[in-house]
Amino acid sequence: MKIFTALVSASILASALVATGAPKIDTSNNRVKTKLELPYTQLGVLVPKNVSQTQRNFTLGCETLDRDYADYDAYKEYLAPLGVKTIRLQGGWAKTEKVKGVYDFTWLDHIINDARSRGLEIWLQTSYGNPIYDGGGTPFLKGGMPTSKEAKKAWDNWVHAMAKRYAGKVTWEVWNEPDLNPSISLKAIVDINIRTSDIILKHDPKAEISALSLVNIRQNRFEKYIEELHKAGKLDNFKWICYHAYRYRPEDAYSMGVEECYKILRKYSNKPILRQGENGAPSKGGMGGALSDFPWTEFTQAKWDLRRMLGDWGRGIETSVFSISDMNYAQTDSIKIKNVKGLLGTDSKNRVVKIKMAYYAVQNLASVFNLLDKQTGKQVVSKEYPEQIDAFGYVDNESGMPSFTLWMCDTIPSSNYLTMPIDVELKGGAKLQNPVWVDILSGRVYEIPASKITRKGDVLKIKDFPLYDSPILVTEKGYIEFKK
Repeated sequence: MKIFTALVSASILASALVATGAPKIDTSNNRVKTKLELPYTQLGVLVPKNVSQTQRNFTLGCETLDRDYADYDAYKEYLAPLGVKTIRLQGGWAKTEKVKGVYDFTWLDHIINDARSRGLEIWLQTSYGNPIYDGGGTPFLKGGMPTSKEAKKAWDNWVHAMAKRYAGKVTWEVWNEPDLNPSISLKAIVDINIRTSDIILKHDPKAEISALSLVNIRQNRFEKYIEELHKAGKLDNFKWICYHAYRYRPEDAYSMGVEECYKILRKYSNKPILRQGENGAPSKGGMGGALSDFPWTEFTQAKWDLRRMLGDWGRGIETSVFSISDMNYAQTDSIKIKNVKGLLGTDSKNRVVKIKMAYYAVQNLASVFNLLDKQTGKQVVSKEYPEQIDAFGYVDNESGMPSFTLWMCDTIPSSNYLTMPIDVELKGGAKLQNPVWVDILSGRVYEIPASKITRKGDVLKIKDFPLYDSPILVTEKGYIEFKK
């Protein structure tokens, strides 16, 4: 019945996309075309799940709509079939208040109401600035926060209006990457997070709010932010402390700041959760935004996105993927070239013209995410390659069945499809009676030959296990949905 429901939903979606001239979502067994070859028998390919069939999992970036760098209506039909439950939006003060004291939420109401009708949850950010006020900043990245007395009062009024309107309908975030602008002081960043969260909590005492959203996670500076929030008695205003931390090799983020930041946070409070709020790789090199100085392809983008998302989740960090579509930045913004981190390709008019490999890769991950409920920790699965493999264990809360994700992590994602046979040991995996090898990127499901499997205690040993630099899922055959 679940597979039938998914196919009916796909048929309805295809009709909607044909009507708009947008590319249809491929539901065939070959929707991700790779040259991956294995010495295993292929059983089928994963069946995608609509958001109505998935649990709360991770966040999808739907940013820059406040500056019209993307078009929500152009990509809205692709959201629910992806299976990701939460989308991240920017509120757009300058787009909403074009005349002092007059708020027109029509554009944002349309997006939020439509997204919620599709079963999506909303993570709404209050930034950026508004140039109709002297000292009000701009609506652009690095644009500056409100600095004058009038602008700060106007910001507070804007947040009051926004919080009252959307109380109980959204979760919240304050300001995007304030540390990118060197003229914005630590004090100003702390102050706007406190003032904004206090206003939101006044309208909705149960509101869930994210603080900071830092692009740089230098430990000394991070601790100063946390210390100041703690001194003010406001650290527990926040459910999340958010960071971005782009790195060419995604795993470098942990040793280059994330692990220490987690320890710092726990020194001051056990309440806020460390959250990765924005990260993604381009599908082409030399374009706008972070990580542009590398010859990216759709294949390496898809690998990078999966590695970052599962690297976060395996370490117990709430995570996201940035973003749903490419963004056409204006020449007046700090990013002046098209940002091609989208799962969907767009043209100069923000129309969807291509579904990238990364869209299907994230769709595959969403379809199996329910198996990754409880993290059992990072695993050392190979004595030969203890540092070259990222591996994590999980337990499904409902069935108690273990699952594992593992991949080669020692380099930036490559453009090759070659696997390396490695003897692996999966602690806690002996419970798996019919383990399967799942390439999350392509969704292909393979049978692991019984001749390659031995069990010792609670350990599942697999000889000549094929690994490459994109995540593989090992789980019980009967707990995933796939079609032949």
